[in-house]
Amino acid sequence: MAADLDNTLYMDVPAGRVVIQMRPDLAPAHCTQIKELARRHFYDGVVFHRVIAGFMAQTGDPTGTGTGGSGRKLQAEFSEAHFVRGTVGMARASDPDSADSQFFIMFAPAPSLDGQYTIWGEVTSGMEYIDQIQKGDERRNGMVTNPDKIIRIEVAADADKAGGK
Repeated sequence: MAADLDNTLYMDVPAGRVVIQMRPDLAPAHCTQIKELARRHFYDGVVFHRVIAGFMAQTGDPTGTGTGGSGRKLQAEFSEAHFVRGTVGMARASDPDSADSQFFIMFAPAPSLDGQYTIWGEVTSGMEYIDQIQKGDERRNGMVTNPDKIIRIEVAADADKAGGK
């Protein structure tokens, strides 16, 4: 089956290219917002501000503090899908309807997150590059002192129209 390029993201990180297959079947509003932000280059240069070894890598905050976003909150789109290695989910505050632009990629399964956070994608290649992202200090809830950055995120359909990268 051919990839759905309009629902595929290319995320370039320092170690290489990560391909994320979006899941609009699970979270259509979240996928729409992520694509809109990617097309505005919102994520380009944003750090992985919270990275916990054996758990997940979080990014998507333009301030790098864990408190910023795009200013457009989304209603939760919880599903029956499971958080496993490579799952991409939306970060949020205690309010289930507070997700905005921050997301995280799982290093390992985390059943405790199932049904509590919106899943909007899965890494289909390049997970080894996510594994290489600078880890944070567990005593500081995974906050990273010298964080790696997203070089660029683009919608694959747009990259292919531009002749690919």
